[in-house]
Order: sequence, then structure tokens, then C-alpha cells
Amino acid sequence: MLLSAGFGMRLRPLTEATPKPLLPLGGVPILGWNLLLLKRHGITDAVINLHHLGERIVETLRDGSQYSMRLAYSHEPALLGTGGGIKQAEPFLKDGTFLVLNGDTVSECDLTGLVSAHRVSGALATLALREDPAAEEWGAVATNRQGRILQIKNQPPVMKDTEASASWMFAGIHVLEPAVLDAIPAGPGSIIDVYITLLRQGGHLQGWRMTGYWSDIGTRERYAQAQKDVERGCLRPAH
Repeated sequence: MLLSAGFGMRLRPLTEATPKPLLPLGGVPILGWNLLLLKRHGITDAVINLHHLGERIVETLRDGSQYSMRLAYSHEPALLGTGGGIKQAEPFLKDGTFLVLNGDTVSECDLTGLVSAHRVSGALATLALREDPAAEEWGAVATNRQGRILQIKNQPPVMKDTEASASWMFAGIHVLEPAVLDAIPAGPGSIIDVYITLLRQGGHLQGWRMTGYWSDIGTRERYAQAQKDVERGCLRPAH
């Protein structure tokens, strides 16, 4: 699933007529970079949630055949957030393990490695984590030495004698088991809040360290930097 329903407020006026996931990057829409990444790792079916200017996304990507993909769409008349958006798309996701990516982020994440690590761990969900000096600002994820997640945004409280190895930044890429869908309440909400609830209940969430290029194109400055990165060859689409 590609989360693509947001307004892109910090990128205005660029996003007033164009949804953020369709902003061009090296001649490819940001969403296109994600579709190419999925295709590189053998994933050919995806659902995209829509709200702000969602019809533009459908008009541009259609059924996905231009990317050799099969696309479906989950329309949100009211914005549901990351948790509510995933819950509404449950009919497309409930039959097996599935990936969720932020449709406005570009990366070279090894999705094959992420999925493999998830299957080995037996976790309810495995989150791609990356080193970032501003991890606390993003909402740090703390893990133990085996990579099991102990806290997200300092929640839930962890016993003082529990060994935490590092704090990481969540990259917005995660693998989920269908059982997580049962824990997501209907209506607007954040998947992070659901993960914190699962941790409180003793649920197994795993962290997986990703490397390689990653950019959250959340501001005009980061969008400009991503454009420079493409020009310098730091990021290349997997045509």
C-alpha cells in the first residue's frame, strides 16, 4: 500500500494544483519512484489511498500498466491518517503479509531484505529504521540488541533494566501481518498509535536497519535537495 492522501501543506503553493505524490523528480512522479522500487523487488500489486486531488493520481497512473503494475485505489472522502487509511484498505490487504510505504518518500530500500527479515522474525510488523541525527525530532524508535522494538516516541515506558541498543528513525516503510488490521480502529488515526498499543500489550514489533538513499520530501528545501541528488546520480529510477 502507498499512502498518498495528504495535503502536502508545507510544499504549497506547489501542491495547490498537483498532489504531492505526483510532483516530478527527474522526470518521474514521486509515486512513480515508489512503483519502480516495488517492481524492482518483484511486487506488482498495490493499492493507493486518495484524498487531496486524488482524481489527478488516478488520471496519471490509471491501472498501473505503464509501470507493469496492477493498481487499485482506496478513496477517502475525509482524511483518515495512516492508521485509518490502512484500515479502510483492509479488503485489499487482509489475505496476506503486505508492505506499506509513504507515497511521498523516495528511497532505495532493500524491500526484499526487509520482507525476508520480517518472515524470519515472526513479528506482527517490521519497521525499516535508519540512523538519523534528528531521530528524536522525528519520533525515535528504540530497539534491543536483537532488533526488537521496545519504544516508539518514548512509549510505552520501558523498565530501567531493559537493555536498549540504539534509537532509530522510522523510515515510513513497514511490513505488516493481517493481524495488525484487527488492532486498527475504524476512523481517523495514526498507525504509530496502533503500534504503541501493540507494544503495551506485549506484541512483537521488529526493527530492520535500512541503508542507502532515503528522502522524505516534506518541505520545499528537501524537494530541492532531492532534485539535486537525482541530477548528481545519487538516486536513479529502476527503469
